[in-house]
Amino acid sequence: MKTSHTLIVKNEPTFAVTVEKIPRPEPKADEVLIRVQWSAVNYKDALALSERGGVLRQYPMTPGIDLAGVIVESRDSQFPEGLPVLVTGFGLGVSHPGGLSEFQAVPTSWLVPLPETMSLREAALIGTAGFTAALALREVVAKTTPEQAVAVTGASGGVGSFAIALLSQLGYQNITGVSRKKDVADQLKKLGATEIIQPEYFITEKPRPLSKQEFHGVIDTVGGDLLAQILPTVYYGGVAALCGNAGGIKLTTTVLPFILRGITLAGIDSVNVPMTQRVQVWQELAQNLHFLQNLPVTEVSLFEVPQIAQALLAGTHSGRTIVRM
Repeated sequence: MKTSHTLIVKNEPTFAVTVEKIPRPEPKADEVLIRVQWSAVNYKDALALSERGGVLRQYPMTPGIDLAGVIVESRDSQFPEGLPVLVTGFGLGVSHPGGLSEFQAVPTSWLVPLPETMSLREAALIGTAGFTAALALREVVAKTTPEQAVAVTGASGGVGSFAIALLSQLGYQNITGVSRKKDVADQLKKLGATEIIQPEYFITEKPRPLSKQEFHGVIDTVGGDLLAQILPTVYYGGVAALCGNAGGIKLTTTVLPFILRGITLAGIDSVNVPMTQRVQVWQELAQNLHFLQNLPVTEVSLFEVPQIAQALLAGTHSGRTIVRM
């Protein structure tokens, strides 16, 4: 019997996260079997490994919202055996077994053929974090110019780090990273940030619905109170792209930044992006991979994933962690 080392989250009889050797998945008629070579650990994956994370739709479940590998079983001529592919989003690692496994069966409708200029490692390194940053970047670039100021919250995290690197690659000259981690300033400046500030910068004794205009664009990975404090500082006609909720899901603000300054609040969803757009964004990312050069990357084995997840939830993790199968 062919087997696969797989990370499994169970909730019976008690909550547990283990790596087990189980039979390889049997792909259905509309699926292929992928030999996973690389996966990643995202904040969403860390929540999936937490007892009260609220991410997994059923148990037992294999988490992992990213995977990159090679098709080893297929009945679809469009996706033949031997084709390198990547998968992010949809139900992967949430309602469908995910990428933290040596082998995984995945619907063909979720497959993105690996761009020719990109390696499987690079695909996993970019993963959901880089894909999300690229989607947010589209919104910001559409309403700003490289000379204007852009802020990135949660700057030391996966999405934040990618956002800074991608903005820098596009020639943005005034990028402010917002992070409470004082020891990441040098690393973020290597990625392209021109200034690093802490969230406390936005806290005033008497909060105002409108403050001094400082940023033409914002890529926000935090949400909650920090986002509410930043919105009043956005320039007239500016944009805030929202793609995270590590700081909470509630947003307490006023309508004034929107009706008096005409700013745009753009929601970023990386899960259900139509395949045509999804492939286009991956091709754009593959055109110039230099933005990966200074990205802080940690490689771990499947057995080390729970430890990384704990660091992510504790706020002590920086950069990007990929999983080598």
